[in-house]
Amino acid sequence: MDKFGDRIRELRKAKGYSLRQLAPLVGVGFSYLSKVENDKLDFEGTASEALIHRLADILEADEEELLLLAHHVPKRIADRIIEQPGVFRVLASLNAEELERVAEKAVNYRSSSRTHVK
Repeated sequence: MDKFGDRIRELRKAKGYSLRQLAPLVGVGFSYLSKVENDKLDFEGTASEALIHRLADILEADEEELLLLAHHVPKRIADRIIEQPGVFRVLASLNAEELERVAEKAVNYRSSSRTHVK
């Protein structure tokens, strides 16, 4: 699943909420929430970070996942980019296959370093 609205709909339904039930819990109208789910927002193009935070909280979802799906860079990631811009420039220059190999190596490295730490 790679669309923000689809993910919100999936999470909402998994929690058993209708649009009319969820909307007031996150502070928006149900028609606005419907536009979010259907990728039909007029001017903003995507949900605000504040709304995404509230949705993540109410739907018990991964906030960073939702922010990224909505094309917002989570603060933790933005801070790392600012700390290490050269690293992120290199990563951005990789093609999809190269990036996948780097990610796989990083995950393996992180897993092995955690098992060796006492």
